[in-house]
Amino acid sequence: MPAETLRLLLIDDDELLRDRVLTPRLTQFGFEVMAIGHIDDMARAIEQRKPDIVLLDIGLPDHDGFEVTRTLRAQFSDIGIVMLTGRSENIDRVRGLSEGADAYLSKPVEIDVLVATLYSVARRLGSSPSTAPPAGAWKLDSDDWLLMSPSGGRVILSKTERRLLEELMKQPNQVVVRDVLIRAITDDIHAFDPHRLDSLIHRLRRKVLAAVGEPLPLNAVHGQGYLLAMS
Repeated sequence: MPAETLRLLLIDDDELLRDRVLTPRLTQFGFEVMAIGHIDDMARAIEQRKPDIVLLDIGLPDHDGFEVTRTLRAQFSDIGIVMLTGRSENIDRVRGLSEGADAYLSKPVEIDVLVATLYSVARRLGSSPSTAPPAGAWKLDSDDWLLMSPSGGRVILSKTERRLLEELMKQPNQVVVRDVLIRAITDDIHAFDPHRLDSLIHRLRRKVLAAVGEPLPLNAVHGQGYLLAMS
C-alpha cells in the first residue's frame, strides 16, 4: 500500500452503487472514501477534507458532470479527477478528458481496473505527500519465483505467470504485442487460444490485488497488447 492512504471523494446519485458496491469495495482496497450523492454537498466535503482524487458520474441529477469537472480543474490543479459513467461514446470520453478529467471509465467497470486507474492517476499527480508512490518498483525474485511489490509484498507465481512477467519487464512502460506474449508462455503458438492470454492476465491482476493489496500496473492497449507501467 502507499505510505499514506489515498483519499477519494465519490460523487454518484446511484445510492445502491455508491453505498453498497463502490464505497465498501474501495475501502477494502485501502482507500479512504467520502461518498455523496449531490454536487451541492461537494464544496463542504472538500473543505472538510481535501481529497486526492474525485471520482464522479456525469449524469448527475442536479448538475452536469462535465461542468463540474471543468470547475474542479480550474480550482484544484493538484486533485485527480476520474469520471465513471454509463456513457461509453467516444465523443463523451473526449469531452471529459478535454474538460480536465485524468481518466474516463465506462460502467460497468471491474473493481481491479478502477483501482488500477486510481493508483495510476495518483502516481501521475505525485505532488502531495498523500499521493507519493512507495519507494522501489515491481520486480521478480529470480530464486524464489516471487513477484515483489514496491512496498515489499510477495506474490508466488506459477511458471506461466513468471514467463509472462519476464517478457513484460524486458520492455517496461512499452506496449508488448500479444503475439510476443503468447510466444513467451507457450511452445505451441498455433494451438494456443489467444483468449487464454486475457484470462491469464485477468487472474494475475486479481491474484496480486488479493495478495498484496496493490494493483499490478498491467494495462491493456486496445488492438495491440499489454503495457506494464514501471515508473
